[in-house]
Amino acid sequence: MFEELISKEKRLDELEKLLSDPDIVSKGELYRKYAKEHSVLSNTVSKYREYKKVDKELKDLHDELQARHEPEFAELAEGELEELKKQKEALTRDLEDLLFVEEPESDKNIIVEIRAGTGGVEAALFAAELYRMYTKYAAGKVWKAEILSSSYSEKDGFKEVIFSVAGKGAYKFFKYESGTHRVQRVPVTEASGRIHTSAVTVAVLPEVEDVEIDIKPEDLKIDVFRAGGAGGQHVNVTDSAVRITHIPTMLVVSCQDERSQHKNKSKAMRVLKARLYDKLKQEQQAKITIDRKKQVGTGDRSEKIRTYNYPDRRVTDHRINLTLYRLPEILEGDLDELIGHLRDAERKLKLGK
Repeated sequence: MFEELISKEKRLDELEKLLSDPDIVSKGELYRKYAKEHSVLSNTVSKYREYKKVDKELKDLHDELQARHEPEFAELAEGELEELKKQKEALTRDLEDLLFVEEPESDKNIIVEIRAGTGGVEAALFAAELYRMYTKYAAGKVWKAEILSSSYSEKDGFKEVIFSVAGKGAYKFFKYESGTHRVQRVPVTEASGRIHTSAVTVAVLPEVEDVEIDIKPEDLKIDVFRAGGAGGQHVNVTDSAVRITHIPTMLVVSCQDERSQHKNKSKAMRVLKARLYDKLKQEQQAKITIDRKKQVGTGDRSEKIRTYNYPDRRVTDHRINLTLYRLPEILEGDLDELIGHLRDAERKLKLGK
């Protein structure tokens, strides 16, 4: 942590010299760039300098206490030492908070994609349970969840469900859910009572605005077709379903949940933008391996992140070796404790603890 703080202090000193240079002042755009960087750094460096001042006072007082053998002085110094120690601890916490910078996407709305994997009908049923868990968690945060696309399986399961969650901080808390979720339980279709293991993949994508990602109309192939599956009288009657292919990346998104072709197209475009943004982000992170080491998990949906064991009523998060015996509560959307542990683990990684 202190290596980073020393580096920031050195950079602030450099910026102060640059901002007082008449040649830089005359270059408006460059001056504004340096001024903005100075503004960002100044709060952290100011707090670090305050920390150094308190730390020096603490060391000086301790040295003086060791050198002087006067009971009256020792009694006065002990009280001051305790006060300085408290100030140092508080400043340390403040510095950690300042250095633990959230990702730029932290406060964004999100798109969550849940897909049944290994396990057939049982995996699809668990995909539906994860969807219910996440929407209940979102409701508890007073966030709005909306299905964008879905594909049902037998027995009320989901082969795939894609939904959005709108609310401040949605990505900050949901981002830890990307990966493979395993469930261990006796399926309702299992007559012998044997425990089966099934898997579901989850991807959490920050939703992006038009200004953040440029999609050229000529790069899109848009097809309309008749919706299939359960859905009422409009299904297979009108060409309301929409399939969008992004030609440069060959990413394909389909949506058929709405009666309106326009609404289906709008929803499909939201998913496509989020997937493209995520693809670019993953490619950037792959080039900077040190950043990936500072994440709790990589966000790769192939990574096994969690196991839900029904017989033992336990949930184990493999990234931080955490086991909680609160399966029923967690499936009801009580994810705060679990996500709190993941956030703490990421904080420690980023701060090098």
